[in-house]
Amino acid sequence: MNILALDLGTSSVRGLVLDDDIQPLPGALARRRVELTVADDGTGTLDASRYLACLVECLDELSQAGWLREVELVAISAQWHSVVPLGGDGQPLGPVLTWLDTRAELPPGQPGPTDPDAFHQRTGTWWHRCYWSARLPWLRAHTGGAVARFTGLVEYVLEQLLTAAPMSMSQASGTGLLDLCTLDWDAEACALAGVGGGELPELAPPGWHGRLRAEYARRWPALADARWSTPIGDGAASNVGSGCVDQTRAAVTVGTSSAVRLLQRMPAGAPLPPLPQRLWRYRVDHEHVVTGAAYSSGGNLYAWAERELRLPTGAALEAALRRLPPDGGRPANIGFGGDRPPGNQRAGSGELRGLGFGTTAVELLAGLMRGVCDQVVDDLTALESTVGAPVEVVLGGGAMAASTWWRQAFAVALAPRRVRFGRHPEIGATGAALVACGRIADAVALADIGQTDDQSSPTTT
Repeated sequence: MNILALDLGTSSVRGLVLDDDIQPLPGALARRRVELTVADDGTGTLDASRYLACLVECLDELSQAGWLREVELVAISAQWHSVVPLGGDGQPLGPVLTWLDTRAELPPGQPGPTDPDAFHQRTGTWWHRCYWSARLPWLRAHTGGAVARFTGLVEYVLEQLLTAAPMSMSQASGTGLLDLCTLDWDAEACALAGVGGGELPELAPPGWHGRLRAEYARRWPALADARWSTPIGDGAASNVGSGCVDQTRAAVTVGTSSAVRLLQRMPAGAPLPPLPQRLWRYRVDHEHVVTGAAYSSGGNLYAWAERELRLPTGAALEAALRRLPPDGGRPANIGFGGDRPPGNQRAGSGELRGLGFGTTAVELLAGLMRGVCDQVVDDLTALESTVGAPVEVVLGGGAMAASTWWRQAFAVALAPRRVRFGRHPEIGATGAALVACGRIADAVALADIGQTDDQSSPTTT
């Protein structure tokens, strides 16, 4: 049995085919970049129709190359927190708000949750502009036309392709409206959002699988009988793909953004342990949760520096970084994209400090990279308090694969913990496939965990 793994991210749509051992088939990859609209006013949006077209193009490419033969299961890793308003015809009334959009304001005069701590413990989230409890009222006020219902980007895309597309527990937990214990929409969160049950997606039951609509089954006949699993939030999928699947090992993932997370088994209905005020908690599936913190800054800072500064390229850049100590560089406030919850710093808050005529572009980059390392430290300590012991850290994500210096800077910042590097290049897709197959326990063996000074640069097959 082969598995088609879809990675529906913020900057790209990817599809790759894995074998029975959850290993990528060489060459079986299709990718399309998507255009993210960003601005200093906090805008961070995607066009839902164009996003769907990118996914269809990827599947067309894989189909035409014959890679979809023998695919029996489709697994999906998808961005958390997105929301799009739909009209009565089921089509978008505006662009998709991604996690990066910070424009939503809390409704003036509304008191918020009756007991903020109890709300945080139930939903794993806060009354914050990142979540649907604040975003839906803002969207109603800023959307032209009457909103019939709200859905996430991945749910909108799958509704077009499949005969049905209920929202997974993982994606629902990212909205901030789900009670993590009962696995139903939280009444108080829905009241804050101003929505009734009919305006929210249907929730998927355990073991749900979808099928292609007839027109797409004809377009991709090799997928006509394939089972589509419910999507897994990209952060949860990355944890599994990194081999961080119990309370002894935390994942620090740096892709476009960055995060630190710990995965634990907590079945639906079981009491959840206390959640520190600074951390969120989401569902992986009906049996597992992931607890952690996420940040708007990560590899996007590296990309900004590459675009705007006169940096060396390739090996020359890494050699220039090696001449700096791991805590080198100029001080920086890395709030270019604002804060993820619970912080409230808005987009456009970044700063570079301590500059002189002798300051180099490499020192500026190093300061930004070190800032990404430093933001993790306190939240990792809070995570450790939930398990009562220090944890090992596994670094993962495309940005970590690109720079040995950055990995070593993380090792210095997170000392005295053991810090290692997950060399598998497809942690999101692999993690989603493992969850879809019920093989989370196999994640450690597949993660290919090595040392932070590993000079190899894994590439996608």
